[in-house]
Amino acid sequence: MELLSTPKNIEINNITCDSFRISWAMEKGDLERVTHYFIDLNKKENKNSNKFKHRDVPTKLVAKAVPLPMTVRGHWFLSPRTEYSVAVQTAVKQSDGEYLVSGWSETGDGDALMSPCLSPDYAKEHLAQLQEKAELIAGRMLRFSVFYRNQHKEYFQHVRMHCGNVMKPSLKDNSGSHGSPTSGMLHGIFFSCNTEFNTGQPPQDSPYGRYRFQIPAQRLFNPNTNLYFADFYCMYTAYHYVVLVLAPKGSSGDLFCRERLPQLDISSNKFLTCCVEEGELVYRHAQDSILEVIYTEPVDLSLGVLGEISGHQLMSLSTANAKKDPSCKTCNISVGR
Repeated sequence: MELLSTPKNIEINNITCDSFRISWAMEKGDLERVTHYFIDLNKKENKNSNKFKHRDVPTKLVAKAVPLPMTVRGHWFLSPRTEYSVAVQTAVKQSDGEYLVSGWSETGDGDALMSPCLSPDYAKEHLAQLQEKAELIAGRMLRFSVFYRNQHKEYFQHVRMHCGNVMKPSLKDNSGSHGSPTSGMLHGIFFSCNTEFNTGQPPQDSPYGRYRFQIPAQRLFNPNTNLYFADFYCMYTAYHYVVLVLAPKGSSGDLFCRERLPQLDISSNKFLTCCVEEGELVYRHAQDSILEVIYTEPVDLSLGVLGEISGHQLMSLSTANAKKDPSCKTCNISVGR
């Protein structure tokens, strides 16, 4: 029976958030007749913990035979800052419609599994692309006066009893875009500011708890605060979320964001503004996006008011560790193309 040689000497480079460059060695005669390739990705720490579907990409889309090196693109659902192994299998589609396949590269080439991490952070230029997409759907600006944070009663009891009445920044989870440089890196406190268009007040429902802390907007956002764009995503729904960061000038959060995130003009942007009008600060938020605002410094509960909301706790709308829909054309970008 005719055999197809197993790919060897796999090399990966030019890694971006949604693509990587891959090459391998095969016997010359086999390389010229290969019509398909398959790529298998697994977390290095546990090969069986995260089995990915094989990528079956007919080479007729790019050439008669596999061009090496080649660029592989797609949304791989990779965890940030996690190393993955890669294995390759090739195939030849025969005249009868059946496939002649090679062995998987890992079976004969263990060194091929030592691939680098395939989930680097978005660079500033990638976030700028994401920002442009978010601006297209931001909608008109509505006035608001308070930032608010919903949590369970136990959260605020803990803050009062064990944290000196001060909410402290915590590490951002992995929600949103897989390439967001804030995930697992930036410490902050999540606030909301969206209002109901018919009342101008915060909604009475919340995914995060029935107790709401409200703080006057000027306490967190003023001319001594820098504003940064951090992310734009959806969770397989019509709702789109924009993540912004508020960082007092010169703070550690400000220094972190300055190197990694696009900075916004606080008085003129499509998402969240602070302007002086008739001698007072006036605040507006985008109507058609749900804003998630990360404030990078501790916040004392004495600066605001805590109370219970009258609406429902809509758990299904929680964005905690939410995974971005990779098929949405509205909030995804082509990285490295």
